[in-house]
Amino acid sequence: MNQTLALIALVVRDYDEAIDFYVNTLGFILVEDSYQPEQDKRWVVVKPAGDGSTSLLLARASTAHQQDYIGDQAGGRVFLFLRTDDFWRDYKTLVARGVEFIRDPKEASYGTVAVFKDLYGNLWDLVQFTDGRA
Repeated sequence: MNQTLALIALVVRDYDEAIDFYVNTLGFILVEDSYQPEQDKRWVVVKPAGDGSTSLLLARASTAHQQDYIGDQAGGRVFLFLRTDDFWRDYKTLVARGVEFIRDPKEASYGTVAVFKDLYGNLWDLVQFTDGRA
């Protein structure tokens, strides 16, 4: 059996503001942005720069219930982990671009890590693993 995690759906308020943040602020690559007329929605996929294959599907909330979860998809816990090959380069770049870090960088047994918020409030780890973790 060969399986991989291909997409993670991230509920967003607006496609264009989400694309702007993930592409222009975090430096992700816009993989696809196509209109799906049968469902009157867009299929918007972004991924971190690099050779990883996991991508985010930016899914605009279409109901009041879905809107309640924008920015809180993990109940206040860190939701996503952005692995980097150079923590300090990426940390300084994100700070310069206005990304809000809510936990300062720290050295841990597994690597260097800091927690930031995306534009909706979801928490992310920026992490450079040094212990061989995937």
